[in-house]
Amino acid sequence: MRHTTGPIAGPLPKAELHLHIEGTLEPELAFALAERNRIDLPYAGPEELRAAYAFSDLQSFLDLYYQLTAVLQTEQDFADLADAYLERAAAQGVRHAEIFFDPQAHTARGVDIGTVVRGLARSLDHSEERFGVSTGLILSFLRDLPAEDALKTLADAGPYLDRISAVGLDSAEVGHPPAKFAEVYAAARAAGLRLVAHAGEEGPPGYITEALDVLGVERIDHGIRCMEDPQLVARLVAEQIPLTVCPFSNVRLRCVDRLEEHPLPAMLEAGLLVTVNSDDPSYFGGYVEDNFRGLREALGLTDEQLRLLARNSFLASFVDDARRAELLAELDAHALVPAGRPEV
Repeated sequence: MRHTTGPIAGPLPKAELHLHIEGTLEPELAFALAERNRIDLPYAGPEELRAAYAFSDLQSFLDLYYQLTAVLQTEQDFADLADAYLERAAAQGVRHAEIFFDPQAHTARGVDIGTVVRGLARSLDHSEERFGVSTGLILSFLRDLPAEDALKTLADAGPYLDRISAVGLDSAEVGHPPAKFAEVYAAARAAGLRLVAHAGEEGPPGYITEALDVLGVERIDHGIRCMEDPQLVARLVAEQIPLTVCPFSNVRLRCVDRLEEHPLPAMLEAGLLVTVNSDDPSYFGGYVEDNFRGLREALGLTDEQLRLLARNSFLASFVDDARRAELLAELDAHALVPAGRPEV
């Protein structure tokens, strides 16, 4: 018996590997936390704040992003933030999430790193039970701060390393090459942490090579500018280095002019191990399934290409073999919508 089939039913099971928890702060939650913590925001309300989400480049986004972190003060604030993201992510098909957090953005304003980690753990510890989403936590260093500050942050995180699976590198890329953080990455590796880094978003393709060769990272966050260097593309393909691409983010931050011009189809065609993620979804206009749908509409990606992107996300994740097999099996079993009656 043969069945004809139509579009994929509901969101594909997927992993999200490039997600900044601070970047999931929706305006409504920002105002609720501001009220709870008696903080005045310079906006009349959530809609005025949402209207401020118009960015000319990465730095203009970061200015607002760091301003709003002021509402995050207590363990409960961080738990509420993570809960809100995980609930949305589960509805969009996310089955595993590896979540960045920026401790320096909080310790710089007097919030202890323990408050941040314990608060996030309150949510993440029960995420699989409550939302069906397994999780990992990635401590991300701010590259526009001195490397010595990153080393201190890693040392301060010492009591909480059992809750942290990896380190990353984010914030303003241009002028802050990966090699600046060679010492702290060596220390993180010695502590048994996995290694990732933002590279090749606004920064040049050479930053990707540097992140691989100097920092020893296993995964490149963004990486879209690799397409400017054919030799680098060939290396990334040969070594199957995952790239955590964030299409909506790339457009909102003017790294790509229009979604219709995004290099993702060419990256897939080249054989790169590309994944799709939402980066800072409350600021960039959509969560991960919204990115998948946007790619289908703007670039005409097929069901097979979207399935490949979902599969890549599980292959690129830091889950153990048993969990990966479970996730891949769920993806393989994900049904298609029957289009008419079955044919014999």
